Amino acid sequence: MKDKIITEIQNKMARLLNHKQLDELGKVINAALSSVELVVKTDNTVANQDLLDAFLSAKRIEGCSEKSIKYYESTIKTMIEKVAQPIRQISTDHLRTYLSDYQKGRGSSKVTIDNMRRIFSSFFGWLEDEDYILKSPVRRIHKIKTDKPIKETISDEGLELLRDTCDQMRDLALIDLLASTGIRVGELVGLNREDINFQERECVVLGKGGKERLVYFDARTKIHLMNYLEQRKDSNPALFVSLSSPFKRLQIGGVETRLRELGKRAEVNKVHPHKFRRTLATRAIDKGMPIEQVQQLLGHVKIDTTMHYAMVNQANVKNSHRKFIG
Repeated sequence: MKDKIITEIQNKMARLLNHKQLDELGKVINAALSSVELVVKTDNTVANQDLLDAFLSAKRIEGCSEKSIKYYESTIKTMIEKVAQPIRQISTDHLRTYLSDYQKGRGSSKVTIDNMRRIFSSFFGWLEDEDYILKSPVRRIHKIKTDKPIKETISDEGLELLRDTCDQMRDLALIDLLASTGIRVGELVGLNREDINFQERECVVLGKGGKERLVYFDARTKIHLMNYLEQRKDSNPALFVSLSSPFKRLQIGGVETRLRELGKRAEVNKVHPHKFRRTLATRAIDKGMPIEQVQQLLGHVKIDTTMHYAMVNQANVKNSHRKFIG
């Protein structure tokens, strides 16, 4: 490497020095560098970005949604820029300090900080598995204990109030489909007319990771869906479309906005798509559906995820205590 550097210097000085002088210059530089160890300096920014890109590519191949990948990218990139170290040199202390400063600076909740910890764990765990680093610095950062407030579900009365508030057949069908299937809002907007099997009262949805699954709806939903589709005049294959021309496929934001509006009009607190999903899981478990079947219905890979969605009805606990214990 020293010879290469000397040659480069000589080439740049060739127009100013003669052959003898260049030769002497080479000897002087060589002598000056004789006790010096040269190390190639790498561009940490480029190296860090290469590792991040490789990780994101791996997550994409695993079936992560683009929304999740963007969240991974922004979270990790912000951390790398703030820590200002080569990824291979980021330590546990670096990450602890970063998470602590982030929480103090932004007043973030414990849930947010633990989500960031999980993303860092996934990233550095992948780097360890792929032999880019010897050991993940996140190993010694334990799960952050978070408060687990009881999340609300929609009562039977609340659902009826929402139905009574609907002045469009589409909204009535939309609410009933969410309530009876518990599908994700992303799965809802991705449905086409041809996905609906009215005879069997079921439909195929495309869930997370590109996995298809069957979900089922009740008789009321069937009737409202059929009435909605019969009164439509457009040729859009989407199951749910906008109310006005050109009748484009309804998007996630459109569903969320519409449900908020209906909730306010019906005076039902905090109406959003995910609340229907949680409500279905809770009721299914309360009525005795095995947790494994609820897991399959919701499309969860891990049963722990299903348990987070479902709350146990306190009245049922009381009745079971009297039955089995007292």
